[in-house]
Amino acid sequence: MSFDTPLILTGPLRAPRQMLADQEYGGHSSIHDDAMAEKLGFRAGPIEGPTHFSLFPPLLAQIWGQAWFERGCLSAHYQNMVVEGEEVRAFAEIPAPGATRTRVWAEKADGTPVLEASASLGPDHGQTLLEARMAQLRPPERLLILEDLSVGMKGAEDEVVRMDPDQHMGALYPFSLNDKLKVITENSPWYSGADNPWGRAIIPLEMVSVLAEYSSRQAAFPVKGPAVGLFADQEIRMIDGPLFVGETYLIRREIAVLAESRRTESYWVRSRIFDADGKHQVAEMLLNHATLKDSYAGYATEKA
Repeated sequence: MSFDTPLILTGPLRAPRQMLADQEYGGHSSIHDDAMAEKLGFRAGPIEGPTHFSLFPPLLAQIWGQAWFERGCLSAHYQNMVVEGEEVRAFAEIPAPGATRTRVWAEKADGTPVLEASASLGPDHGQTLLEARMAQLRPPERLLILEDLSVGMKGAEDEVVRMDPDQHMGALYPFSLNDKLKVITENSPWYSGADNPWGRAIIPLEMVSVLAEYSSRQAAFPVKGPAVGLFADQEIRMIDGPLFVGETYLIRREIAVLAESRRTESYWVRSRIFDADGKHQVAEMLLNHATLKDSYAGYATEKA
């Protein structure tokens, strides 16, 4: 007998750690600082969204195996912030045999949604969750903080990056990979050793975000400030993965979309990650930087 009943994989409750309390950008504290978060109307500094990406590889490896690390894509819309001390778990619908796309999400212990996402296996991902969201965005009427940006604008230069085990990842990420592995919600020996199908330590999914943002200032996109931003949507896609610890990569950035909501002005950046010589693309990140209007001094007056 067969059934078409949808079945779901569920991960355990995990308590993610806050590692960005000392984050700085633009010479000031970020939204992950409790005082800054409270000033902007949030109850505490939130844990960074991609921290929750680590909840999903155990589920998606169960579905797609090694191929997930080589050609997988997680495309997520962040829904509610998580602060340290709260617990979160991941869910994934089990797709039909041979299917290369499924729905995944994360919730707090009380059922509050944390993020919704599509997970897919390339090279043909179909339309990801964020591609669908981008298609529904209307062009902003008039931006202030982002008025000097334009869709298609490219970063000022190619950025050379790498992630060594004990490398401090800078003011944006004041910790190392080894620091993260001590508290990561789902650890694996694949992240620190060579006992895996590729014979080298691989960068965890959430740390691909760190690698991709590590050199982002070099893009020199003309965003006005000081202003405080947060991640609202994020997609990490492996093309010829995984990415390796200690490997040199080159990043090229481009503004994909500009948008506006009642509280934010947003710029979506597509960061393409290439091998060291810049000829072969291995991964890609799409990130919606939502800049809070209230964090920019005199916003209402200047906009008027």
